[in-house]
Amino acid sequence: MPDGDPSAPGHRSVRAILATMTESATATGLRLGGSYLPVLDRARIYCCGITPYDVTHLGHAATFVWVDVLTRLLGSIGITTQLCRNVTDVDDVLFAAAERAGSAFDTFASVQQFGFDQDMIALGVREPQSAPRARRNVRQVIRLAAALLDVGAAYLRDGNVYFRGADTPAAAGLSRDDAEALAAEYGARLDDPAKDDKLDVAVWRRSGPGEPGWPSPWGTGRPGWHAECAAMSISVLGPAIDVLSGGADLRYPHHTYQMAMAQAVTGVRPHARAIFEVGVVCMDGAKMAKSTGNLVLVSDVLAEHPAAALRLCLIDRPWARQWDYTSAELDAATARLEQLYRAAGRGGAGADASQAAAAAAITAALRDDVDVPTALAIAEDAGGAAARGVISTLGLSEG
Repeated sequence: MPDGDPSAPGHRSVRAILATMTESATATGLRLGGSYLPVLDRARIYCCGITPYDVTHLGHAATFVWVDVLTRLLGSIGITTQLCRNVTDVDDVLFAAAERAGSAFDTFASVQQFGFDQDMIALGVREPQSAPRARRNVRQVIRLAAALLDVGAAYLRDGNVYFRGADTPAAAGLSRDDAEALAAEYGARLDDPAKDDKLDVAVWRRSGPGEPGWPSPWGTGRPGWHAECAAMSISVLGPAIDVLSGGADLRYPHHTYQMAMAQAVTGVRPHARAIFEVGVVCMDGAKMAKSTGNLVLVSDVLAEHPAAALRLCLIDRPWARQWDYTSAELDAATARLEQLYRAAGRGGAGADASQAAAAAAITAALRDDVDVPTALAIAEDAGGAAARGVISTLGLSEG
């Protein structure tokens, strides 16, 4: 089998790929973010899901397609995944959107969630084993708050339970000023006079008149965002997980506080053995977001392009890298998908020696930090069964 063009961007030869895999042939697991993650037979993955208050754009889709690729890859090497992808349906942004629509927040969230689910089905993203909703896990957040109070990691004031967050900048590798700026960007109440420190966050927040609320030992209130994910992760997957996944823009404050709360309660460190934070999708240099008005909706793209082409556009790159979406990117992905399909139609039985070497190199590339571009290059060179295998593993079948 030819090694392909070693000068091609992102391409490594079969020999180079195989040389990087120093683990024994019987080892399971993969490299993520430069560190090897050994796994025996089951991987617990928590993915921070959507807040269902608006339509699904490519920034959302990239995260969930990449997590789907990760679970498919693990399955292909004999590891069963237990994926928990939450729904943040208790959130002030959602409450405000529902009020503007003249709808109850839970009904509004369910309608938006249905649209998201349809987009994920169209993109070939498989359903998670668990999809806990925040509003159905309020009791778990209350228990988390009580436990944090018990261990001294939180304090009660004016009906609010605050988590002590002064150490979170160091945990995230940030300066204090940068941490405060990021926290403010996500709506943190840095000027709340009830807090001991600006970076303390509410595990439980007192609800005012007319605001959604649930009874608790500290009065009527609602969960804080970071506490919701910490509670749901522990409740569904246990005191520690193998992979924490989500968008890279969630690194601070969300993932940092989520892990800090979980670690404070369970005593298990780290809460997540590996982090899989998918690079932000931008447009014209700015993060794709409703606030910037630069959204590209999944439904709009799928009205004119095959789902597999969009899926390939999202994953034909390093997973952690921020990138700028353009129509040219999608056109290139469509052309590459056709090239991959043509390669898959060429001869080449799985028992052939060159096909076996190609399949091994593809698996090695994907196990080495989920290197999709290199796996695709090898598959296109080899064609046949090797190409068909990568199409299956990456979820790129036409159907």
